Amino acid sequence: MHNDNDPIPNSKLPEYHVPIMVKEVVEGLQVEADGVFVDCTFGGGGHSKAILAELGTGGKLIVFDQDEDAKKNLPDDPRIIFVPHNFRHLQRFLRLHNIQQVDGIMADLGVSSHQFDEAERGFSTRFNADLDMRMDRRQGRTAFEVVNTYAEQQLHKLFEQYGEVTNAKTLARTIVQVRSSVSLQTIDAFKNALREIVKGNPNKYFAQVFQALRIEVNDELGALKEMLEQTPKLLSPGGRLAIITFHSLEDRLVKNFFRRG
Repeated sequence: MHNDNDPIPNSKLPEYHVPIMVKEVVEGLQVEADGVFVDCTFGGGGHSKAILAELGTGGKLIVFDQDEDAKKNLPDDPRIIFVPHNFRHLQRFLRLHNIQQVDGIMADLGVSSHQFDEAERGFSTRFNADLDMRMDRRQGRTAFEVVNTYAEQQLHKLFEQYGEVTNAKTLARTIVQVRSSVSLQTIDAFKNALREIVKGNPNKYFAQVFQALRIEVNDELGALKEMLEQTPKLLSPGGRLAIITFHSLEDRLVKNFFRRG
């Protein structure tokens, strides 16, 4: 498991994103030359590039990414099919491309370093920008909407469950009190409104708060659960599933799925 709340410093960032565990993923999927594989989280294309390197001319790779920025990383390769949608629609789009079963499916969960580094996306506590956090900018709900319209009980629940924030109840109450007189539109306004109630290390605290908001905005756990439930019927006999998780909530969900078989 890897922690995506501590992104790589700017000076070390590539143009888009450094993929992790590439070798392990390719080995785990047991990529064969004529196989059909799926990368559910294309991003910078690091894992896809490694899979393509193992595929022959008869192989095929279907890649999903709901972030429109990812499309510019697509290689000019006839073996690849790009699906600009969330991986929760995995089966639907495979069927649209007349693909009934595949030999392997992979997903590298979490936020890419590119998304963290794009200030206007609102994913990082390092910048002052609007509270956005949408991975798919075609969707309506933003972090601003969550923070400014959710009831206190809803906020309490999401900060407790998705961020494991120790004082989630106090946090929710404070947000509701402050937003009645101040518009919590930007990251700085949001952080300033909460500075009196921060518990422990501020960076860690806000990382947990932002994680909770991001999971809610993008329905990350719901999407992951839906995708996982589709995989048994999509994988051919002997097919492989490889998932890289970034926080304990994803980790738990994936491990429980594998335990159930």
